[in-house]
Amino acid sequence: MLKENDTAPDFTLPDQDGNDITLSDLKGQKLVVYFYPKDNTPGCTTEAVKFRDNIEQFAEKGFKIIGISKDSVASHKKFQQKYDLNFMLLSDKDLVAAKAFGAYEGGKVNRRTWIIDEKWKIEKVFEKVSPSNHKDELCAIYNIKSSK
Repeated sequence: MLKENDTAPDFTLPDQDGNDITLSDLKGQKLVVYFYPKDNTPGCTTEAVKFRDNIEQFAEKGFKIIGISKDSVASHKKFQQKYDLNFMLLSDKDLVAAKAFGAYEGGKVNRRTWIIDEKWKIEKVFEKVSPSNHKDELCAIYNIKSSK
């Protein structure tokens, strides 16, 4: 599993609109890369909605949010539309990113988050994530004013 100060891996995955996104193309931005098990499940929905409701506060601090699961592009699109998600969802059906980061373990994708800084280093790792409290944890660490 990637640890703090490791270099972030690079990969290309399709987003919810079917566009190929290469992670290194986002170098120079702070990224919140979070892995989640499945679209439209209670915990994953809670986590996504909390990021959605605070996207402006994260953006003000320079963060871009990226959610990744093994769900299909079509599933991500429905999930995004149903909950009006305002950030990128990447489809990792072959588990390339999950394995590179270390989110795939025990035969499943685990709920974990990595913060990547502008220089492409892992700044912070969250191995155990509570869907209802994770956004608040990030806000506290990075001095982000939470709206909800």
